[in-house]
Amino acid sequence: MTETAARRPAAHQERSRRSRQDILQAGYALLEEGGVDALTVAAVAERAGVAVGSIYRRFGDKEGLLLTIQRAFTENLQAEIAERASVERLSLLRDPAVAVAEAVGAHIDAFQAHEALLRVFLLLGTRHEEVRKEGARVSVEGNRRFAEALDHVPIGHPDRAAALDFAYRLIYATVAHRVIQGEFLESDRPLPWSELRSHLQTAVISHLFSAPRDY
Repeated sequence: MTETAARRPAAHQERSRRSRQDILQAGYALLEEGGVDALTVAAVAERAGVAVGSIYRRFGDKEGLLLTIQRAFTENLQAEIAERASVERLSLLRDPAVAVAEAVGAHIDAFQAHEALLRVFLLLGTRHEEVRKEGARVSVEGNRRFAEALDHVPIGHPDRAAALDFAYRLIYATVAHRVIQGEFLESDRPLPWSELRSHLQTAVISHLFSAPRDY
């Protein structure tokens, strides 16, 4: 095989990769702007600058496209959180409370940064089983990574796994609810992201480092 011929498959793969990325970005934008109703194969093709047929060949149909977009999005979200809240990074922080605060903050900041798209998938998951399953899978994986990232942190509970599990559920449930309901959730007093971040960090630190009490 000549050198020129060898370069052709690589160039084709790069074009294919860029085309796929353009399609995903177009899908993200349409979902953020108009929700799932705005996500049509024709609209994605037009925005991405590709042929409608190429989307059907790649993803099968709108359903396949939607689930591919969701999986790509959640993988990127997980990667963002993992980059900030990795075992290696958090273990360099000498104060255990600071490590916990950073892990909590990494989740909140990532959710806030992608609030519009998260809202689409969280709401869609209440009526779309495959979207719900993917969301649940990612949540369970996020729970595991959260516990691993804080493996070096001493906590005040006799059942370490249960304490970390509850801490993650508290973070996820609170932030997901904030994404769906906005800053006036359950109150006429606004709760900006900055305040939510601070209060949730304090609550998780208190939960993990305080010994449980019987009432």
